[in-house]
Amino acid sequence: MAGNTFTSNDAKDLSIVIISFNTVEYTRDCLTSVYENIGVLNAEIIVVDNDSQDGSVEMIRSEFPEAILIENNDNRGFAAANNQAFEICKARLVLLLNSDTLVLGNVLQESVLYMNNNPSVGAFGCRVLNTDRTVQRTCSQFPSLTNQLLQTLGVDRLSHPKFFGRYQMRHWDRDTEREVEVISGCYLIVRQEVLNTVGYLDENFFFFGEETDWCRRIHRAGWLLKFSPVGEIIHHGSVSAWKLNERRDLLLGEAKVKLHLKYGGMAPAILVFFLLFSFNFSRAVFWSLRSLIDSKSKKRALHFRSVTRKNFSYWPGKLT
Repeated sequence: MAGNTFTSNDAKDLSIVIISFNTVEYTRDCLTSVYENIGVLNAEIIVVDNDSQDGSVEMIRSEFPEAILIENNDNRGFAAANNQAFEICKARLVLLLNSDTLVLGNVLQESVLYMNNNPSVGAFGCRVLNTDRTVQRTCSQFPSLTNQLLQTLGVDRLSHPKFFGRYQMRHWDRDTEREVEVISGCYLIVRQEVLNTVGYLDENFFFFGEETDWCRRIHRAGWLLKFSPVGEIIHHGSVSAWKLNERRDLLLGEAKVKLHLKYGGMAPAILVFFLLFSFNFSRAVFWSLRSLIDSKSKKRALHFRSVTRKNFSYWPGKLT
């Protein structure tokens, strides 16, 4: 396949994998945007539904019969559902695409061309926008102990020095190409060769952490991980992620502890656990005190007190 052309005949340029779970309207919009912007690509679209109860399966069957649909009888999580799709992907390149995204313009074609022209790149991410078209901070550093400490201290949002914002790479507008450590799973392209040699997503991560772990494994196998603003998508999820969600916070904390347990052992895992505990405890104290003079703060106070109480659900010793 030439560097600036696409495949022809029965060969596939791209396998697009979308995981669906009770997001029927988002999934409809996502699939519509994919089919409208697929262009000249020879692509297959695979949707794995994790036992949605909102009519997602029926909608996909009736409105997008061309899509390959895998129906699960329970919610198997993000990693396991993607792995099911990987088993049947036929293209040289595989795109993980969240169901709450919109593909814009020719980003799919440009992404494939980028991978064609950069054979040393094993994983790739494009520019991602929030619903209001502001830039979303996808791509980051690994959540190391240093980065977790900066977040716990609350200095990661400060403008200066730049070191403080290193975890989410806050001083970078995502308008230039660069090598990164972690690419968000909302739009992540990998080579079939990566699947064959590095392996699939680690199903020990139910939700959160799986793409971080995968990116580290891909890098350790000698591949480059790159971001390039070749095109854009909209990812609605980032906006809703700011809403208080106890289960999300606990799953995110558990994922970070698992990452350090996997790559550093028990000692780093215990350290990151206490950093997370300190983060939630300090927020619980702050918002509880503030709620004494501002009733609007009561909801946040209750949230962080509850998360703090449940922190020990992911004590490292329980995860081995």
